Amino acid sequence: MFPHASEPITAPAGGAELGQVIGLSIAAGLVTAVLLVIAWAHRTHRIDWFQKLGDRLGTRHGEPGWSTIPTLFVGSSLIVALLGFMWDVSLHAGRGRDAGPLANPAHYLILYGLFALFIAGMSAVVFPRDGEKPGVAAVRITRSWYAPVSGIFIAACGLYALIGFPLDDVWHRLFGQDVTLWGPTHLMLIGGAGLSTAGIILLHREAEVAMAQKGKALPTWLSTILVSIAFGALLIGLSVFQGEFDFGIAQFRMVFAPLMIVAAAGIPLVAARLYVGPGAAIAAAVFFLLMRGIVSFVVTDVMGEAHHVFPLYLGSAVLIELLALTRLKDKPLWFGAVGGLLIGTVGLVIEKLWNDRVFAFPWTQDMWAEGLAMAIPVAIASGLCGALFALGLQGRLPAKKVARSIIVGSVIVTALAVANGLHATVPKNASADVALTEVGTPEDREVTAEITINPADLIDDDPTWVQITAWQGGGIVTDQLRRTGDNTWESTKPVPVGGNWKTTLRVQDGRMLTALPIFLPEDAPLKASEVPADASFTRKFVPEIDILQRERKDGTSPALWGIANGVVLFCSLGIILGISVAVSRVARKIEEHEAANDKTPTLTS
Repeated sequence: MFPHASEPITAPAGGAELGQVIGLSIAAGLVTAVLLVIAWAHRTHRIDWFQKLGDRLGTRHGEPGWSTIPTLFVGSSLIVALLGFMWDVSLHAGRGRDAGPLANPAHYLILYGLFALFIAGMSAVVFPRDGEKPGVAAVRITRSWYAPVSGIFIAACGLYALIGFPLDDVWHRLFGQDVTLWGPTHLMLIGGAGLSTAGIILLHREAEVAMAQKGKALPTWLSTILVSIAFGALLIGLSVFQGEFDFGIAQFRMVFAPLMIVAAAGIPLVAARLYVGPGAAIAAAVFFLLMRGIVSFVVTDVMGEAHHVFPLYLGSAVLIELLALTRLKDKPLWFGAVGGLLIGTVGLVIEKLWNDRVFAFPWTQDMWAEGLAMAIPVAIASGLCGALFALGLQGRLPAKKVARSIIVGSVIVTALAVANGLHATVPKNASADVALTEVGTPEDREVTAEITINPADLIDDDPTWVQITAWQGGGIVTDQLRRTGDNTWESTKPVPVGGNWKTTLRVQDGRMLTALPIFLPEDAPLKASEVPADASFTRKFVPEIDILQRERKDGTSPALWGIANGVVLFCSLGIILGISVAVSRVARKIEEHEAANDKTPTLTS
């Protein structure tokens, strides 16, 4: 399904073949029609098997059907989608672009996962009938139809992610193939799936309160395990944005690496410890490591695709557990802020030890000051949001002004940090003299390089990286070059050239992010000629994105680009607003319920 390294590139770069688009649209329409028929038949009592399934599962798991069915769907869908997603990134990184959504086997897993996620949310919405109110925070749909607010949120996440799939093809037609994980439509896919795990935690809480009203409850030990796993799933969902760094093909400045780690760690680890209890943060981190380890093994060792690694998070989890031994545990917002600070400082030191051992990009002194300036505020914001999430689950949210300030402030702080990280510079009139030595065979060319950078003072004493990266020719190869003089560098291992390999000299030093091609293959669909790997040559440095994202179209309308990104941003903010409203509604209803029954809210039943 993907071209061999020596075969010409024929996959389209401006959207999939029309036949694949039509076929996928027909299949999606048929699936949607079947689901609508089942939902209508269930709610009008024309079928009973769906009700019996929910009742049977509810009896077995100690929760109502409107909770157990979505939980099973989400659990299976996210595992399958995670495997498909990591496989997909590995295929694109190691072999290049594909011919469309039906030409990539990983896409089938992703599509199943996203459809199952949407079905999970809609099953929670559709299951209650005959005027049943599913929990204290139920939302009225019609006069006699109520749905759990978390089910509505999960369905919205699934729809948001599903919309990203056809929009991705539209995006390619408008702007070319964006071979980066951080393409706007790609962020819709992974953002919707990742945030749905927060909806499942909230759905479990709604079901827990509903069962308590009937004098029923899961055993405490079982509830603790299930919710800890759910927080681990949330950690996985928030960590997939780091994929390019995990695979060693980061297309953005290194300061994003610590930023994304602390942003992902703060919410689930702080919330897990405050809401579930002792050991929950460590349990969430262990579940993350177990699942990511299994997926990495399957993708790399079973399927034979590009290798990837992942953050540790265990050090941050231990820090949160230790902090909970202090009196700050009784002051959740302070606990979240201090916990975030610990994650953004000591936790990052622990992650550096792990990163520099297993990742392709060591965290050098060059990026630490700016990296910490970005990561620490985001870590504190993430910790505060984690504390807010836990308080919402307990029915103990602070005053609306405080809660809203935390959410809005966190969005602003994160947006400013991201904007700063995206700001990169490209040197003018800079070039490199490259001398290549053949060490491979004519069939599988490999070379070592000696490189002289001009001007001589372009790179300081401690750059973030000066490396050669080769990818999309059958794998990923990176070589951190060894400095031999003020402006001279040499290879430490051979790198491939020829075939479909894209082999590039890359430099990141402070804000400078630039590259020049060593070898690029002929690409007929792009009407791009081969850039040969001659024995010696001099080439100018250009914006790195021009090489790594060779498939992007030049000359697209800036207004159209801005509108398209604005639409994605608006939808993303809508998802954030959705989880905020859902948590607020559940918290308020739990508080009213507990007050009416003169009970003190507890962490778990």
